[in-house]
Amino acid sequence: QVQLVESGGGLVQAGGSLRLSCAASGRTFSSYPMGWFRQAPGKEREFVAAVSSGGRGTYYADSVKGRFTISRDNAKNTVYLQMNSLKPEDTAVYYCAASRRGWDRPEYWGQGTQVTVSS
Repeated sequence: QVQLVESGGGLVQAGGSLRLSCAASGRTFSSYPMGWFRQAPGKEREFVAAVSSGGRGTYYADSVKGRFTISRDNAKNTVYLQMNSLKPEDTAVYYCAASRRGWDRPEYWGQGTQVTVSS
């Protein structure tokens, strides 16, 4: 069992930056690839970024490539999402996820954190 708690969301102006954190419980954190998803009002949840269990492999949605950076610290059981050059269309609830079976149906989800980007 993995429990995930996100933090770091908030209100920021377009062009600004935020860093999201996701703290995980459990001793098996380092064995899980970790990901970030987001859901905007009226839209389906979408993949944002993922990082391999060891941290060397990273993957991004085209919409955030070059602006967002995912990383993890296995000693702290934490995964991060650094978001730069934010745009109003990045406004969404951001969710942390853990999965060893791919990203179509992640095994564990956090409760989400709101990110609002004003124009």
